[in-house]
Amino acid sequence: MYTPEPFAEPSPRRIRVRLGGSLIADSSRALLLVQYGKTGLPTYYLPLEDVRPDALSGESTAGGQTRWTVTAGNKRADAAAWTYPDPSGPTAALAGHVTFSWRQLEWYEEDERVLVHARDPYKRVDTLRSSRRVQVYAGDTLIADSIRPLLLFETHLPTRYYLPFEDVRTELLEASDTVTSCPYKGEARYWSIRAGDTFVPDAAWSYPAPIPENPKIKDLLAFFSERTDLVVDGERLEHPDTAWSLPQ
Repeated sequence: MYTPEPFAEPSPRRIRVRLGGSLIADSSRALLLVQYGKTGLPTYYLPLEDVRPDALSGESTAGGQTRWTVTAGNKRADAAAWTYPDPSGPTAALAGHVTFSWRQLEWYEEDERVLVHARDPYKRVDTLRSSRRVQVYAGDTLIADSIRPLLLFETHLPTRYYLPFEDVRTELLEASDTVTSCPYKGEARYWSIRAGDTFVPDAAWSYPAPIPENPKIKDLLAFFSERTDLVVDGERLEHPDTAWSLPQ
């Protein structure tokens, strides 16, 4: 799977960061860092001058990176703000800028909350209705069989096949406690497969309330091609090696 090198560029969006409802940073000159893989996910870096001066404390530096604790009123987020470790080349503009934890603080693009990470303007998420026949197997057991899939194409990721629940043997699914969020799609809920002696954890997911920009995936079910066997028009797909592959 292709992973682009990190690079930074100006963003036209007003970016605000809050902790417990208190404004920590507000900038109309944020830089978007596009990065994937072990280095992290896309995020914004804001000029230090656009951060509330009393919000950062407990400064520490290691490996060329400075970190701070973020405080606002009685709220505290440890090591929740940091600089880029070595701004140079395509990331040189990040010098004098700081980013924040997406897990501990709230981020806003203009007046809308953004979850998990910044949206990459070079990434597309397209959905197309199709008449391909998609079959899903767990071991030798047929789990789903559909000729009305919705294909989701997301930059740098495998094609995902979203199927109507009516085309799935739902008696073989067990609801999981796992919930994840995606800035491009919304909040996903998961199911595991139990078919005889075969158990596949968190094998499938659905978006009961996707974000307005991606409405067609609502209440459809997609299966990890990393964890199940997908057969499309009679051809078995290879298992892609991604962050969602199960440990061997």
